[in-house]
Amino acid sequence: MDSQANLEKKSVAELYSLIDKERLPKHIAVIMDGNRRWAKKRFMPSAVGHKAGVEAFRTVMETCRNLGVKVLSAYAFSAENWQRSPAEVALLMQLFEYYAKSERQKMLDTGVRLRVIGDKSALHPSVCRELEISEKATAHNSDLLLNLAVNYGGREEILHAARYLAEQVKEGKLQITDIDQDVFGQNLYTAGCPDPDLLIRTSGELRLSNFLLWQSAYTEFYFSDIYWPDVDEAFIYRAIIDYQQRGRRYGT
Repeated sequence: MDSQANLEKKSVAELYSLIDKERLPKHIAVIMDGNRRWAKKRFMPSAVGHKAGVEAFRTVMETCRNLGVKVLSAYAFSAENWQRSPAEVALLMQLFEYYAKSERQKMLDTGVRLRVIGDKSALHPSVCRELEISEKATAHNSDLLLNLAVNYGGREEILHAARYLAEQVKEGKLQITDIDQDVFGQNLYTAGCPDPDLLIRTSGELRLSNFLLWQSAYTEFYFSDIYWPDVDEAFIYRAIIDYQQRGRRYGT
């Protein structure tokens, strides 16, 4: 079993050779934290950090797809992020709109399907439109499902499902006894996806921050002190190797 210190010394090719391709996580979730601190450390504006974070995410998406990971869920903008400065929120919305448009053809060509999870109703119409165009354009792709969490909150997702099921019971379309974990899961934003096997969070924060609360009951966590823009192919390989060295017990 290789320690993280030993893994840090290995090349990308060496790390790749250590990954058991038969035991890949089917679903990886990422909390992309540290863009602003990365920029501040370099005496740069937050905008530079966010753009660098997008480039890191491109690398992560490509790495997951090439490995054969089937689902990647990315926490791009939380419901709490509206509390940031208007200028920063506006920048993030511009980035969503720009990359939804500019990455569309690449997603089509590489078999990536985009699915936006969260409450899109609060987004600017132009942002919502470009995201929805990309969702529809890539709907038949099957190499990698990208769940992009925008204006997402895990508690609100659970409430949304509970309210919908309550309405179904009220209207006589569903019996209370019909509601089990599977039925509840089918009414979450991530319906149809396996739960995350591995959740990665950068920047040294050790919490979920309201991300995929229901789905992460038995997820393995991988926390790192590095800032998100510094994430690269080797980092993802190390996270997967660490995951494969664990014995998953699913609460038993």
